[in-house]
Amino acid sequence: MAQMPVIKNSIYTQAQLEGLVEQILAESKQLGATSVEAALSIESGLSVNARMGEVETVEHNHDKGLGVTVYFDQRKGSASTSDFGDEAIRDTVAAACRIARYTAEDEYAGLADASLMAKDVVDLDLNHPWEITPERAIDLALESENAARSYDERIVNSEGASVSSHQSYRVYGNSHGFIGAYGGTRHGISCCVVGQEHDAMQRDYWYTSSRDACGLEAPDMVGRKAAERTVKRLGARRMKTRSAPVIFSAELASSLISSYLSAVRGGAQYRKSSFLLDCAGEQVFPEFVQINENPLLPRGLSSAPFDREGVATRDRELVTNGVSQGYILDSYSARRLALQTTANAGGTRNVFVSHGDDDLYALCRKMDTGLLITDMMGHGTNMVTGDYSRGAAGYWVEKGEIQYPVEELTVAGNLKQMFMDIIAIGNDVDERGNVRSGSILLDKMTIAGE
Repeated sequence: MAQMPVIKNSIYTQAQLEGLVEQILAESKQLGATSVEAALSIESGLSVNARMGEVETVEHNHDKGLGVTVYFDQRKGSASTSDFGDEAIRDTVAAACRIARYTAEDEYAGLADASLMAKDVVDLDLNHPWEITPERAIDLALESENAARSYDERIVNSEGASVSSHQSYRVYGNSHGFIGAYGGTRHGISCCVVGQEHDAMQRDYWYTSSRDACGLEAPDMVGRKAAERTVKRLGARRMKTRSAPVIFSAELASSLISSYLSAVRGGAQYRKSSFLLDCAGEQVFPEFVQINENPLLPRGLSSAPFDREGVATRDRELVTNGVSQGYILDSYSARRLALQTTANAGGTRNVFVSHGDDDLYALCRKMDTGLLITDMMGHGTNMVTGDYSRGAAGYWVEKGEIQYPVEELTVAGNLKQMFMDIIAIGNDVDERGNVRSGSILLDKMTIAGE
């Protein structure tokens, strides 16, 4: 029986795509490469945007691309193309080989160890196509925006609502004899509106994302949440500069954990550009903090059976009882550090942060008086020193209760101390991203205002 195309509107089957990778590997070896790796991907998607009751854009995308990296001993060359034709493949391989012949030798360059290749490509249930028409997508976007605009008379404008559906398929192979492939889908609905009270205006948003469209929040719920968040921010005040406890809401807490992940990446470690240099085995967080990576989570938004070098992924403890368990490594950075890859070529996948039994309101009561941050601006993080300073907005809390919205603030501290100052992590886990964390309560930060 003939194979079906790997994604909708594609002419390629899995066998054809794997055949292209095999062709690239063979062409490279014929030109003298001592080792080679190749990856190709194809994508298809629909995206619809509506604003103020009118359709703004309807976009279909069909993209494909392939890349090849060759090694002549320790000399490396890479090239890519979006043309899958035989001549284009030959030209791309030849270009990579020419580049390799002129590059300097790097003793750490090369493929990941053959013994670490994924033996079986596990089916992680990542592929759930959404048979949605542009007309239906438009209806859902309008439903979301209409729910937001009708929520409160103070909602006076909209930045629009969107509905998206994307499907992709990736094949990777190398001269160890490994070839692996997997596909996946990602769907989403989002809405952003503007509110006004007197002369002051605020904006806020909400979104939902899932591998399976059945896992999305209802479009009217997305709109209502966007409007509710916007209305709550109306009447925001400015504050005097002070030092006080701070809560990072769940949707922002992941950025704190991401700073830790960046600090323990192999590249930052071997370049000595991390504020957590050589931290493996050291106490970085309080003892109650556990951080785990679960790349094999079924339907996980970042799940993958192997990394970008073909290395089998596995569950891993990143932080145990507050102690760093090691670094996040691909094969190159591992060799630079005289370690072994942790199957993180391409980054971490599905990072889970432990939490207690408190919801956000319980965290506010535990904080008693301080700042609840729900929005941040800027990128004031120095990954070498750990110095942290970002614009913020949110709510002032007194006696454990939210009192009023605040804006035009800057929160500052040092990440190394901030990690150790974590008092509690809430159970209101945001599951929409790669890092899943609840709201995080910190003992104290500098809050700069008027």
